[in-house]
Amino acid sequence: MCQHQPTCPSADSADREAAHLVAHFPEQGWSLLCNGVLCFEDTGELLPDGQIIAPHRPLASGNVVTAA
Repeated sequence: MCQHQPTCPSADSADREAAHLVAHFPEQGWSLLCNGVLCFEDTGELLPDGQIIAPHRPLASGNVVTAA
């Protein structure tokens, strides 16, 4: 799908979000990357094969998560 040189990361690679932006619709909350990944403003993703990647926002600074 990607025509860039060097080729952008594939949809199944760990750095898939580094692919070039093809379409951006901030009013709808999503963007399409050249590797076919849909990125949502909540940091969730939809891969071309239909796999869903849950939102992965970083914790706000100062918050500490501890095991109970």
